[in-house]
Amino acid sequence: MSELSEARIMKIVDELAGAAERAGLQVRREKIMREIGYRTRGGACRLRDQDLVIIDRDQPAAEQLEVLAEALRSRDLEAMYLSPAARRIVHAGEPQS
Repeated sequence: MSELSEARIMKIVDELAGAAERAGLQVRREKIMREIGYRTRGGACRLRDQDLVIIDRDQPAAEQLEVLAEALRSRDLEAMYLSPAARRIVHAGEPQS
């Protein structure tokens, strides 16, 4: 992924955020508070009856991309259009069968 420019990565982040919304996940970009001594990271969670993906808006684009890709791996995306680059990134972290 290092060969992708920051702008290209952010475009894929936006594409995957849209795909997540279509897959039933609410995507929230928030400022996650940090303190010394531990590392924060966004991710998927369930709050009451709603499936969420929380993205730390201060994270580098590549890390935001990984959070979204990880959240989408458990979703059925076969019928959903994704660009080849976005689909490759989502499938890259899937376990091999």
